[in-house]
Amino acid sequence: MKKYFTSESVSEGHPDKICDQISDAILDACLEQDENSKVACEVFVTGSFLVIGGEITTTAKVDYKEIAKWVINRVGYNDEKTGIDPNHCDIVVKINEQSQDISIGVNKDDMGAGDQGIMFGYATNETSNYMPCAIQLAHDLVHLASKLRKNNKFKYAQPDMKSQVTMDYENYNNPRIDTILMSVQHDDNYNEEEFKEFIKSNIMNVIAKKHNLNTDFNVLINPTGRFVIGGPKSDTGLTGRKIIVDSYGGYSRHGGGAFSGKDPSKVDRSAAYMARYVAKNIVAAGLADQLEIQLSYAIGVSKPISIFIEAFGTNKVPYAIIYKAIEENFDFRVQSIIDTLDLKKPVYFRTSKYGHFGKKEFSWEKLDKVRVLEKYL
Repeated sequence: MKKYFTSESVSEGHPDKICDQISDAILDACLEQDENSKVACEVFVTGSFLVIGGEITTTAKVDYKEIAKWVINRVGYNDEKTGIDPNHCDIVVKINEQSQDISIGVNKDDMGAGDQGIMFGYATNETSNYMPCAIQLAHDLVHLASKLRKNNKFKYAQPDMKSQVTMDYENYNNPRIDTILMSVQHDDNYNEEEFKEFIKSNIMNVIAKKHNLNTDFNVLINPTGRFVIGGPKSDTGLTGRKIIVDSYGGYSRHGGGAFSGKDPSKVDRSAAYMARYVAKNIVAAGLADQLEIQLSYAIGVSKPISIFIEAFGTNKVPYAIIYKAIEENFDFRVQSIIDTLDLKKPVYFRTSKYGHFGKKEFSWEKLDKVRVLEKYL
């Protein structure tokens, strides 16, 4: 058997991603007015019925229904026949305040974790942004396709899209694209040949060339032959159901906790961002070619219970040196993570599509520790 690895991504028009975007747009709206907002917001959508639920404690005045409509419209849905009509859908809001039992541990001077759990961070020097190649390509494909659609350059296309990229690692130092699969929602009356040729030439080939990879890969486009009904019309959506798409495409382990709709006191999100920040700086400093970090927390406790690293045999120094470098340069207490990464700012809507990692604009992607870490070599 050849050494293949596959990752997938979805566009902002996918029903699960619609829910992620609404959850994070609500979080941002709360943080804009009250940076200490405690938010755990989840969204469910099916057909023209949408539920916004969760626990939110904030002084902010937020119109949850209007935010949901804004997101749906921004994605590009305006017709119930092809997905959902934001102006003619039934939106139900069921929001409670955060449990007092949780707030006791979170709101103390030495902020404790908002829940127990395990989180993973990962980085690899396989790409320039230290992300695995397959997931980065998958994100780029649907991102470009969505951009072209919004700019009216992608004829017949509708918002719901999925991508899947299979990499051939037979020669690990010279990986190749084996297969690209894209499923793209389209108008009922469309020219199939023209549609597929556009996807191959103006999306698949463009992204492959952007990453200096081969264009002689196998191509699969809408394998069922038809994809007219999409979005919530074709499938239910739920916040937090695309956790592998959101992280590393299956290339690294995942603790199971979703990111979207959670304020930074929830370590499912903030500690995962911190673990990525540390792993990326370690790899960029040359201490390892790949690094995975696991953190674990107890509810109400500020420091992690455990820290574990795995370099998959690529470490250039002993593990003891990497642990020493991490211990001397990074603070994993919850409040310190929030301060280090400036996580009280309303930046979360931008994370809710095309992955939470690998984008330079996010604070957890900065490489400000590389020089000091290089000394451990």
